[in-house]
Amino acid sequence: MTLFEELKRRGLIAQSTHEKEIEKLLNNEKMSFYIGFDATADSLHIGHFLQLVVMKHMQNAGHKPIVLLGTGTTMIGDPTGKTDMRKMLTNEEINYNAERFKEQMSRFIDFSEGKAEIVRNGDWLMEMNYIDFLRTVGRHFSVNKMLSAECFKSRLEKGLSFLEFNYMLMQSYDFLYLYQNKGVKLELGGDDQWSNILGGVDLIRRVEQGEAYGMTFTLLTTKEGKKMGKTEKGALWLDADKCSPYDFYQYWRNVSDDDVITCMKLLTFLPIEEIEEMERKYSGNELNKIKEILAFELTKMVHSEADAQKSQEAAKSVFGGDMSSENMPTTIFNNDELEDGVIGILDLLVKSGLTSSKSEGRRLVMQGGISVDGQKITDANQLIVIDEYVIVRKGKKVFHKILKS
Repeated sequence: MTLFEELKRRGLIAQSTHEKEIEKLLNNEKMSFYIGFDATADSLHIGHFLQLVVMKHMQNAGHKPIVLLGTGTTMIGDPTGKTDMRKMLTNEEINYNAERFKEQMSRFIDFSEGKAEIVRNGDWLMEMNYIDFLRTVGRHFSVNKMLSAECFKSRLEKGLSFLEFNYMLMQSYDFLYLYQNKGVKLELGGDDQWSNILGGVDLIRRVEQGEAYGMTFTLLTTKEGKKMGKTEKGALWLDADKCSPYDFYQYWRNVSDDDVITCMKLLTFLPIEEIEEMERKYSGNELNKIKEILAFELTKMVHSEADAQKSQEAAKSVFGGDMSSENMPTTIFNNDELEDGVIGILDLLVKSGLTSSKSEGRRLVMQGGISVDGQKITDANQLIVIDEYVIVRKGKKVFHKILKS
């Protein structure tokens, strides 16, 4: 099976500019390609991980990934998929985030000599003269055509800043720069980047009369089309300090029956034939076996096999009735946060991160969704006594240990 066939079979490819030419390049040549990552946070999230998975498939087949860290474009902010302008970050914040991205990516991609490369678009964008940029790049773009792009159309009613309007030109120039300086012929990205990728392909054709290609991969969404990777605490981060291995494991253990096989195909490296056999063989409650495999495989890749094993054991012991599991997510309250070892249930929920606000906690309590040490809490003013620790259960599947220091 060729690389292109495997990417197709797994459902990873969404759109491509020249499918036959790209298939030929991927299957018969060793080429450089790039994916861009704007440094908007201090950790990668699961959406980025899907891009790393595609990058790893490509690298395993002998192609060279070039990771573009958007230290320049992050100064502008991509309007794609956003209803409001992104928060403007300082140069120091962006460079710090880029370093964190680099550390995390190095766990998945082989950056040894000649195997892959990291570049920062701030190195060329920040030094450009704006008049030169407009004359070199801007003259090749039609404003009418840009406004018809999905990444802009969704913002026109609420307002699109001129700052953000420059983003497509800058990303397109990145492709031209890498084409000229690194021999890059292919840009990859999520399907929401289609308009930006087309801009780069067209710019190379106009400036260099050269052949360049773009390909997008499937966004990580549920069967209903909702974006996956959102938790009650925000994005599903790859940083263990922002999302514990146990919480990460539990997210995938609890995916819906409709989505588990799709996630196996998109996110794991298990042989596609093995996954397709699971798809034929398992249904109903048997899909829980697949969810355990999915959760274990992803936790192993993102964190470690030891973390995956601990998380799996913790999940099984908790659901088997062992409320003292040492691997359960834990929050430690010091004496300053307690009054003689006592805390209100709503404060407990907010401070442990189980709810984002007291109003959310109150609603859960009134709906019967909170238990402490097996006892359902029905009073939102309930005081919780913590002698050593208590186990809080939210809904049917979320368990949390509260320890007193």
